[in-house]
Amino acid sequence: MPESETTPVARGDQPIASERWTRQFGLTTGLLLVVANMIGTGVFTTTGFLVRDIASIPAVLVAWCLGGLVALCGAMTYAELSRTYPNNGGEYQLLTRIYHPAIGFLSGCASFVVGFSAPIAASAMAFGDYLNGVFPEFPNRPAAVGLVVVLAFLQSKWPLLGSRFQNIFTLGKIGLILTFIVGGLSLADWSHLAQPSDVSMTAAITSPAFAVGLVYISFTYAGWNAAAYVAGELRNPSRTVPLALIGGTSIVMLLYLGLNVVFLASAPVDQLAGQLRIGHVAAVSLFGDAAGRGMSLLIAVGLVSSVGAMMIGGPRVYEAIGLDYPALAVLSKRSADGSPIIAVVLQAVVTIGLIFLMKFDELLRFIGVTLSIFAGLTVLGVFVVRRRIRSQATAGVAFLKALPPLLFIALESWMIWHAVRSDPRVLFATGLVLAAAFGLYLIVGRSISPTAVTSDLRTTADE
Repeated sequence: MPESETTPVARGDQPIASERWTRQFGLTTGLLLVVANMIGTGVFTTTGFLVRDIASIPAVLVAWCLGGLVALCGAMTYAELSRTYPNNGGEYQLLTRIYHPAIGFLSGCASFVVGFSAPIAASAMAFGDYLNGVFPEFPNRPAAVGLVVVLAFLQSKWPLLGSRFQNIFTLGKIGLILTFIVGGLSLADWSHLAQPSDVSMTAAITSPAFAVGLVYISFTYAGWNAAAYVAGELRNPSRTVPLALIGGTSIVMLLYLGLNVVFLASAPVDQLAGQLRIGHVAAVSLFGDAAGRGMSLLIAVGLVSSVGAMMIGGPRVYEAIGLDYPALAVLSKRSADGSPIIAVVLQAVVTIGLIFLMKFDELLRFIGVTLSIFAGLTVLGVFVVRRRIRSQATAGVAFLKALPPLLFIALESWMIWHAVRSDPRVLFATGLVLAAAFGLYLIVGRSISPTAVTSDLRTTADE
């Protein structure tokens, strides 16, 4: 087989990016990493507000389907890009190689603040709240800090053990959700799904409230790109990365639809509308008061794997930056056990600081906007990569291949516009983060390694 079909194209004697890491994770870890990143508290809290604002039960289910379709389109595009650039770092390394190192650096800095540290802190705090609801003897914030410390220790000391621990908790989360869905479907009152509404489904879907609700749902689906952050450590990436991205996203989409059917069929609309803890309301309605504690425990267990998944993905981005920029080389230091230990510890320290110092309500408003901008740029980059490869696909095949990224870009742009329109401050906050990141790039950018911009295109990315 020709070399271009099996190995990266390197320039001169420069090391290729994908040889920087040991491929220590398999498909199971990649798949469960996507599932764990995606399933957090959002699915257990969002539907109550959708019921209140959209006022159409069928339209609520359509919104969840559409949000899943957007995530699936993104996963399909990232799968193609990760086959071409099978390296750690997610959007950072993709944007660096597709466009310019400055754009990749801005994405990496945004990931540190907005993409990982803040969501980890928020999820850890939510873990503390739910655990305290089940076991009042555990204070909220100390429980949140304890979770971060334990998971950071596992990832820094024993990365393989940490991945197994992560897999066990994610499988447990999937099992608990499936149990809730099966039990709920057997006890649900299906007449609740056909409750009369003053608004038709068509009118509800075309309303501004539906667009805003879809923005929140897109945040709930966030994490579908998780396998791309560890692509450099997945075995046989040409097969593993696409299966992990697309398979994990499809699993979560089905789980979300099942959960929401149970939620909406559990009680009348007036009992669900505006409820923050809709999972608790549904559990009590279906199974009784004791089930409320069980639902809180389910969510707490789920958040353990969510925090763990982000603590695996985040340090791989910072490590990739350290490998590309000698001025930040400390971020690329690995322990004897193969963990990016400095990056793991740095992320844990910043996360703990945020737990104690920050209010997340305003910060979380611009998380979706900032990350959506870079996700949209990354998906757009697939057309740049296809042109570089100069694929000779037929017109019909090319049209079909263009549909997922174009649909993703269109819907993400629509969501960003609505998010900025509803709260213009998010655009200002995003600008501040990017300005600070660009200032840092001006300082460290001159030290960039030549391998950071090496075009290591692959046609199959086989290992």
